Amino acid sequence: MTFQYGVDHLTASIALQIASGKIKGVLGNAALEKIKKSQRDVQQIVDDNRTVYGVNTGFGILANKPVSPEDTRLLQHKILQSHSVGVGNAIPEEIAKLMLITKVHALAQGFSGVQLVTLERIMWHIDNDVIPVVPEKGSVGASGDLAPLSHLFLPLIGLGEVFYKGKRQNISGVLQQNNLASIQLGPKEGLALINGTQFILAFAVKAVERMYNCLEAADIIGAMSLEALTGTKAPFDERLHQLRPYAGNRLVAQRLRLLLQHSDIMQSHMDCGRVQDPYSLRCMPQVHGASRNSWLHLNELTEIELNSVTDNPIIFSADDTISGGNFHGQPMALPLDYACFAAAEVGNISDRRCYLLLEGKWGLPMLLMKDVGLNSGFMIPQYTTAALVTENKTLCFPASADSIPTSLGQEDHVSMGSISGRKLNQVIDNLEWILAIELMSACQAIEFRRPLRSSELLEFAHEYVRKFAGFAEEDRIFANDINAIRSIIHDYSFVQNVDAFAREKGVVLGKGFENFNF
Repeated sequence: MTFQYGVDHLTASIALQIASGKIKGVLGNAALEKIKKSQRDVQQIVDDNRTVYGVNTGFGILANKPVSPEDTRLLQHKILQSHSVGVGNAIPEEIAKLMLITKVHALAQGFSGVQLVTLERIMWHIDNDVIPVVPEKGSVGASGDLAPLSHLFLPLIGLGEVFYKGKRQNISGVLQQNNLASIQLGPKEGLALINGTQFILAFAVKAVERMYNCLEAADIIGAMSLEALTGTKAPFDERLHQLRPYAGNRLVAQRLRLLLQHSDIMQSHMDCGRVQDPYSLRCMPQVHGASRNSWLHLNELTEIELNSVTDNPIIFSADDTISGGNFHGQPMALPLDYACFAAAEVGNISDRRCYLLLEGKWGLPMLLMKDVGLNSGFMIPQYTTAALVTENKTLCFPASADSIPTSLGQEDHVSMGSISGRKLNQVIDNLEWILAIELMSACQAIEFRRPLRSSELLEFAHEYVRKFAGFAEEDRIFANDINAIRSIIHDYSFVQNVDAFAREKGVVLGKGFENFNF
């Protein structure tokens, strides 16, 4: 299967499949024509000696400094050098590869004036997993993700480092191994490469995938906790949620109804006299659902950004160029911060269910172990969820609420969206651990309901977890269990296996809510 850069519609899912090698990105004839025309337009500007920002002028506060025609190529080489000021650890290789993919798609739309040979070299990096080393810090999320994009494209001019064949090495050696020379950038190319939101966007693409997985897992795990605590499914009644019809709420309520149907545990306490469950059980549709709505917003705007041109200036023709602000990261910074709060809240309510499981109420032993005193039981894993929830709260300060002027005031409002994207993925890291601890605790608690059984779907989920972590009769190093269970959340196998089993049984978890599918 192939994807035509600059022509086909890119989604987060397709971008990830290109990154994993499941789909190959190509340049079709339509894109080739647009690319060549745009490059000719830029060359015409240089030949006519017309002043266009970034083609024959300096950058930022130096926009009024003219550059001679003979120096226009050197100017582009220097911008990659001067803007490569990133610091900190290298971002994950998958994120850097997504940056390359999304940049090719933006440039191939034919408004940036880049050479075909430059795009072909970037595609060589993608297809051969020659992934540039990009430091994680240094972008303010406006004027493009200047620092990270500069590091991303240093290898084009024979500078910088790459990850190649499992090693971090200088690009010069890798080019020699592959009998390749560095690229000589043409007019405007350096600016086109580093102007854009691809750093923010790559983190958004990955967050869309990871947050979706966590939301799917949270519903399953929350249903297991509800069963263990002999909670009621009445608050998930479809009629109730038609009266407040948020799409996310309705979806979560539907999923919970399907996950809990035909449960012997649920039937066993129908007339127990308990009037209401705590909010962390009763309000899962409202809380998980609100986070689903946030995810939908992020996914929608990420898709718009994936198919946008975020370069500056934009070349419509040799006679029609506009220096605007499409590089500004604010349209992505705000939804990324919103999603950050939403992901943190899923962890917050999950921690509350962990706490409920330990209280020793409703027929469960205190701390989920029969012999406590000598044993601490499941007391201390909840300390970890408490720590992670608090850490997530500290990460919820919206980066987009701040702006520090740069370029001597020329760039006087910036988005800080690069920080928003990184923070969201940190929150999701913590969320995966929190959900793993709730899942471990819920599986332990359900076994105290034997011989009663839960629904087929939740019993399958329980048995799947038991392949990685068994029932605890006494204390052990629970970090090992937490790590094992987190791994099946992190690699998506927990959600995927439960969903596949449900489909085998003729159950579609989320039917009618296709907009929420990833």
